[in-house]
Amino acid sequence: MVVALTRAGADISTMLTMFDDGRPLTPAIDALPRVVSPIGRLGGLSRRARRHLLPLYPWAVSRLSSSLRSIHARRPVDLVVSTSSAAIKGLVSPPGVPHLCYVHSPPRYLWSQGQAYGRSGLLTRLGLAASGPWLRRWDAASASRPTTLLANSSHTASLIRAAWRRESRVLHPPVRTDFFGDAPAIARDGSWLVVCALEPYKRVDLAIEASTLAGVRLVIVGDGSLASSLRRQAPPNVEFRGRVDDATLRDLYARSSALIHPQVEDFGIVAVEAQAAGLPVVALSSGGALETVVDGVTGAFFREQTAHAIVEAARRVPAECDLACREHARRFAPARFAAGFLAAVAGILHQPPR
Repeated sequence: MVVALTRAGADISTMLTMFDDGRPLTPAIDALPRVVSPIGRLGGLSRRARRHLLPLYPWAVSRLSSSLRSIHARRPVDLVVSTSSAAIKGLVSPPGVPHLCYVHSPPRYLWSQGQAYGRSGLLTRLGLAASGPWLRRWDAASASRPTTLLANSSHTASLIRAAWRRESRVLHPPVRTDFFGDAPAIARDGSWLVVCALEPYKRVDLAIEASTLAGVRLVIVGDGSLASSLRRQAPPNVEFRGRVDDATLRDLYARSSALIHPQVEDFGIVAVEAQAAGLPVVALSSGGALETVVDGVTGAFFREQTAHAIVEAARRVPAECDLACREHARRFAPARFAAGFLAAVAGILHQPPR
């Protein structure tokens, strides 16, 4: 998202982040001064390990807020922009400086997916039970700090309203539709594809069960806390590819016959990437999929989160929908995000101080 903000015209002076895994983004972003929270400076933390640090998130945000005040004292900033799916939206801006927050979701482990995250292990379940109530209170209170909230989907806007009692404006995230739209012309091979983090709420287990029922090959791209257990239990028709580069992913979109999307997503960029490559999506009729997939045109919905429902929906995927998928995906091109983001920035900078 930081890449998208710079491409949309944001002049970023300093980047503050909860965690930094050291991977390069773009030369311009990699050259920015960067402030990492104290917990983010702990080396070698996996995404799963970060969850065990949840009780420290409010403290880490307060330290980043102190760093922000120091930065502002040295070189005044006009606007704070945050992009948040956890705690960073709780940054305290310097007095008089507005804060625009792009929200991917209120923290899923606190509000919408707590039970699913609890299934990932006893330690996670006990930690959420012990710290969840006060973390929810802090999260709701800190959500009042941004001046303006942008939500990545109508689904996320409804979650914001329920969890934080705030209104937000919907701005769909940018998807590299041109890149994935350049997928090579390859005959589709009849296989199904799953692209996601291998975490409990993604329900990859249902895609595996459905592929076995349908007798089709399933290719799974991604990694996560369930990778080992899913691999051990998977039948012979399932192939795990782990993390792949963008060119390989584009090739898989071009070769496969359906993307299986069995989870509730806040938006679901993968579904749009697939359609940009002409690949129809078989999706749960919930969450962001309702905004990214057109039932009977660019894919098919199923209403029950079961393997049998996935198989039935896959049979209803429209034939020869390549062009419809590609045309629909263009609604989420980066230029639309850039225009909406710049309009939001202009609007907040012209608001009277709160």
